[in-house]
Amino acid sequence: MQPIIIVLIILVVLVFIALIKTIQVIPQASAAIVERFGRYTRTLNAGLNIVVPFIDSIRNRIDLREQVVPFPPQPVITQDNLVVNIDTVIYYQVTDARAATYEVASYIQAIEQLTVTTLRNIIGGMDLERTLTSREEINAALRGVLDEATGKWGIRVNRVELKAIEPPTSIQDSMEKQMRADRDKRAAILTAEGIRQSQILTAEGEKQSAILRAEGEAKASALRAEGEAQAIRTVFESIHAGDPDQKLLSYQYLQMLPKIAEGDANKLWIVPSEIGDALKGLSGAFGNLGGGVPGFDTSGNGGTGGNGGNGGNGGGAGVVNPRGQAVERREEPPVY
Repeated sequence: MQPIIIVLIILVVLVFIALIKTIQVIPQASAAIVERFGRYTRTLNAGLNIVVPFIDSIRNRIDLREQVVPFPPQPVITQDNLVVNIDTVIYYQVTDARAATYEVASYIQAIEQLTVTTLRNIIGGMDLERTLTSREEINAALRGVLDEATGKWGIRVNRVELKAIEPPTSIQDSMEKQMRADRDKRAAILTAEGIRQSQILTAEGEKQSAILRAEGEAKASALRAEGEAQAIRTVFESIHAGDPDQKLLSYQYLQMLPKIAEGDANKLWIVPSEIGDALKGLSGAFGNLGGGVPGFDTSGNGGTGGNGGNGGNGGGAGVVNPRGQAVERREEPPVY
């Protein structure tokens, strides 16, 4: 009985193993390659799959999701013979599990080496400055080459990114100095432009202010002259309307004499010729008060000028200023 039990146990174990090998569960977004006696048979998709146990075998399980693979920095020589280290990141996806298994031994290593060689070819035709400023161009060129080469491997390269481009340390120092000099230059240019604009605006303001001030002064002068003309016209009309007589004019002449004598520099008076007529009229008006005005000779013979001193030797009267100095009387045209 014991041998029979042992055989039954062995059969149960074999059946259990056969069931395990027969039923294959493939996760979503995955695929499995089935080989029969070492030859490719079919590709198992996601879900429950049945295979022939001990005849069919699972060769490879492949993840069909998009993968991200970062590659270590690679030294690349630019067109101007400078060595830069470039880090790359590849986004790829397996589209054909059979081709990815049988067309290339290791598609990850193949993609890495293809990326390095393609990157060296692209960067070798660019100088350092263009390399640093043409990342999009490099990414597009690299992606085009990789996508074309990996298509037969069942791989689709979706995106290629350059993580970093590191030039040598000496070049980095030179670039920093150049950038600093450029920033200082731009700052100086902007400062000078600001000063220039400020001076232009200030000059424009001063110009406008001067123009407005000149216009204001011109208008004020015109108004002032017009006012003075109007005042003179009014006074003239008032005088002619009042019809002044000789006595009033003589009195006005006498009122102006003290104002003429004011000031330390007055040495000589210029008396109009009409002063004689004015004095005659005034003496006639005040004849009953003392027989004439002291200090004036109205005879026109150049006699003694009263108590103030000797008169002139011409046809006129001698006049004495308040300081007791003799003043020459000259014949002048009338003043109006």
